[in-house]
Amino acid sequence: MDKLVLPIALLCAIAATAIAAETAKPVQWRSIQSGVELATFDTGKTPLGQQGRLYVVRVTPGRAQLTVGLASENGQRTRTAAEWCRASRFAVAINAGMFQNDHLSNVGYLRHGTHLNNSRWNSYQAAVAMNRSRVEWFDLGAAGQKPPHVDDYGIVIQNLRLITRQRKNVWSKTEKRWSEAALAIDKDGRLLFLFSRAPYSMWELNNLILGLPLDVAGAMHLEGGPEASLSIHGGGIDLDLSGSYETGFRPDDSNPEQWPIPNVIGVLRAQ
Repeated sequence: MDKLVLPIALLCAIAATAIAAETAKPVQWRSIQSGVELATFDTGKTPLGQQGRLYVVRVTPGRAQLTVGLASENGQRTRTAAEWCRASRFAVAINAGMFQNDHLSNVGYLRHGTHLNNSRWNSYQAAVAMNRSRVEWFDLGAAGQKPPHVDDYGIVIQNLRLITRQRKNVWSKTEKRWSEAALAIDKDGRLLFLFSRAPYSMWELNNLILGLPLDVAGAMHLEGGPEASLSIHGGGIDLDLSGSYETGFRPDDSNPEQWPIPNVIGVLRAQ
């Protein structure tokens, strides 16, 4: 037992040192277009030994136009995040959430305008509502609870909660780890698209995010494993990132490319 625990504890300590070093430095944001910026953070070695790097795209509502791409609205055709960018003129695209067995419907509630991708509010406890100029984040209580005044918004998405509005990590320690695509909001109401190919448990990742100078005020899980995706095409940046590792499904780092996904959150490319 000691032979197993010691290396993991050591790797966690090394990762904590790397995060502390990143926190001490001013964040270097690179412009993708007006209202959209990219920063990357060295997160040290993961408990499984991979080198960690967290990609963060920060989006300011009103300066950049948030939208979604849904296969259920677009001929039921799934696409990779890169293909969604090309087909829908997105500068950035990330998973909108986990999807059901029909490979179309979000697991949580999802509406775009009058189009209902999934009309059911389930037990997931985070939701985000978006218009052209505003984003609102909700911590949900009772199962199936519909947040107040979400009908005023053009886009509403419900997903599994990672971090509460009070900056509380709601996950417990576990040995299950995966590559991760996540969505967060900061204290100034800006959305953060988060991506890590290196696998973490959600308890580990939440603590990592809370330790970085991002002022996170809520976060939700979007997708894990090889389906986790982030594409960035703008400001001289061309990145198509894909996940790989997922405990119990694909426990390796060999996935070479993005997988087709039915639903993405996108940022429209500036004219």
